[in-house]
Amino acid sequence: MTDASLIDRLLDVIKRDILPMTAAGVQKGNKLFGAAILKKSDLSLVLAETNNEMENPLWHGEVHALKRFYEMPKNSRPDTKDCVFVATHEPCSLCLSAITWTGFDNFYYLFSHEDSRDSFAIPHDLKILKEVFTLDPGGYNADNAYWKSHSIRREVEALAEPDRTRLQARIAAVSKSYDDLSAVYQESKAENDIPLN
Repeated sequence: MTDASLIDRLLDVIKRDILPMTAAGVQKGNKLFGAAILKKSDLSLVLAETNNEMENPLWHGEVHALKRFYEMPKNSRPDTKDCVFVATHEPCSLCLSAITWTGFDNFYYLFSHEDSRDSFAIPHDLKILKEVFTLDPGGYNADNAYWKSHSIRREVEALAEPDRTRLQARIAAVSKSYDDLSAVYQESKAENDIPLN
């Protein structure tokens, strides 16, 4: 069973570290996806990043975070096995591969692929999984030889009260912020040159 304190910390990082960067990125035309890397030992923040597709279409939130992570001096960069990877949205096929190739044994995400499609009007994750890999939604192996993925929402649903209700309220507040950013992105996306906007 997941510890409520871990979920609190992940939501803190999303709200305080990723969300402000994402708000600035959305103003520049980027999508609203972000990621962070924490140390497992104390859940301290190693770094947070956001989508930077306006610079390079490959700089999804997770990939951009990994790029910045590997730009850190090796002697101050923790081993990926000693880290928690958190993504605001369930990683797409590109990001799943990047997380795998960089050696993380876990990741947590708040919004699902279906949320990206339905709530944020960004359907590419599910469409690519279906068209390229012939996978239906949820069809990738979420617990495999490389890593175990965790839906923050599902982890919260498994908690006992009063933590469940308290954390669901926190998620709702964070979700509102992302809904607002999504509206900004949707209004301006026609003006950018991201291939899959």
